[in-house]
Amino acid sequence: MLFRTVPLILGLVAVVGASFAAPAHAQLAFIRDAEVESIIRSYATPLFEAAGLDSQSVKVMIVNSGKINAFVAGGKKLFLNTGLLLAAKGSNQVIGVIAHETGHIAGGHLARTHEVLKNANAASILSYVLGAAALVAGAPSAALAIVAGGSAVSQQTFLKYSRGQEQAADQSAVTTLDRTGQSARGLLAFLEVLEKQEVLVIGRQDPYLRTHPLVSGRVDFVRNHVANSPYSDVIPSPREQARFARMIAKLRGFLSPREAFRLYPEEDQSIEARYARAIAHYRRPDLAPALEEIDGLLEDYPGDGYFHELKGQILFENGRIDAAVLSYRRAVDIFPDAPLIRVGLAQAMVETGDQAALVDAVEQLEIAVRQDAEDPLAWRLLSIAYGRTDRLGMSALASAERAILVGDHRGAVAFAERADNLMPAGTPGQLRAQDIVFVAKQANSKR
Repeated sequence: MLFRTVPLILGLVAVVGASFAAPAHAQLAFIRDAEVESIIRSYATPLFEAAGLDSQSVKVMIVNSGKINAFVAGGKKLFLNTGLLLAAKGSNQVIGVIAHETGHIAGGHLARTHEVLKNANAASILSYVLGAAALVAGAPSAALAIVAGGSAVSQQTFLKYSRGQEQAADQSAVTTLDRTGQSARGLLAFLEVLEKQEVLVIGRQDPYLRTHPLVSGRVDFVRNHVANSPYSDVIPSPREQARFARMIAKLRGFLSPREAFRLYPEEDQSIEARYARAIAHYRRPDLAPALEEIDGLLEDYPGDGYFHELKGQILFENGRIDAAVLSYRRAVDIFPDAPLIRVGLAQAMVETGDQAALVDAVEQLEIAVRQDAEDPLAWRLLSIAYGRTDRLGMSALASAERAILVGDHRGAVAFAERADNLMPAGTPGQLRAQDIVFVAKQANSKR
C-alpha cells in the first residue's frame, strides 16, 4: 500500500483504504508509506542505538500536518510532521531534530510527567495533541470533544518540555551525533531558524518552538559544539542525498500536486522530478501521463520496487486490478520485508474476487501482520479474506485485532467472543481471542 493515511477522528483511527484523500472532518492523520518510513528509520536507528535505546522498541509515526513540529510522547513514540520534513533543507536537519528528540526519549522526560500515556497507542496520543492544539487556538469546546472520556493529563502542558530538559536533549543530541560520526550542523541550522521565529507572536510561531523553549544559550551551545567537533564537516553521502530528494518529491507529489508541477517542471529529468510528476499526475487524476512517467522510470530502473509499487497503486485505483497485482507482486519480490507493500498486493488480490487469489491474499496478509501487527487495514483485509474462504472464526478474530488496535474496545469484545465460540478449544486462535476479551474489558473498565 503506497502513501496511505490513517485519519484521526476524535481520538479514534479509521483507515481510508487505498486512497490518500482523507475525509474533510479528519483534522490530523498519520501517513503510512514504505519508502518514507524506510528512509526515516534509516536516519533514526543509528541515533537510537548510539543513545542506548532498543531501536525496535521506538515507534516512529509521520503526521500529515503542514506545521513544523516533532515530539515524543507515551514513552517511546516519536512523531514527525510532514511540515518539518518539507521545511528541511537536507537530511542532516531531519537527523538533527531526531537526535534531539532521541535525547528526550533517553532522558525519559515526558514519561515521568505523563505516566498515564506511557502505554497509549499513537492514535490516542495524537488525539491529546489535537486537543492541545484546539486549546492553543482558542477553541476549548473542540478540545473537550476531542479528549472526551480521556485522562487527567493537562492538555495545555502535555508537550511542554522544561528548559533544563531542552538543554539536556541538546547535549544528548550532539553526543549522539558524534558517536555516529555525523555533523551537528543540521541541528544548528534548524535551531537558527527557530531563533528567528522567537520574536513572532505565539499564533504565528511553529508548534515546535512553543513546545521546545529556545532559551538563550541553546543555539550558542550547539554552535560551539560545531566549532569543535571533528565531525562537523561530514556531509551526507550522495546516496543519502538522493534518497532525501526522492522522499521530498514523493511528499510534494502526494500532498500538493500543483506545487509539485511548479517545483518539478518537465525540463527537469532528474529521478526525483519524474517521480514527483508521476505521483502528481496520478493525484490530479490524469492516468495517461501518470503511467507514461512511471513506465519511463521503470524502463530506466526496472529493479526499483517503489516504482513498481506506485504503478500498482495507480492501476488498482483505476480499476485495472489484474495488472495491479502483477506490479505489486514485483514490488513484494524486491522488498519482501515491507509489510505495507504486501498489504497493497493483498488488497488487489482480494478485489479480484478469484478464489485462488483470496487464498494467496490470506498468505500475504498473515506474513504482513507478523511483520507489522499494528496496521488496521491489514487486519480488516485479513478478516474479509478469511470470511470469503469460510474461515469464520479467524475472520472474527482478525476483526477483533483491528478493533482493539483502533481503540474500539466494545467491538473488540464482541468480535473476540464470537471467535472464541467458533474456534476449537485450546487452539492458538481461541486463546488469542480470550486474551483480547480480557484486555478489552480491562480497558473499558478504566474509561
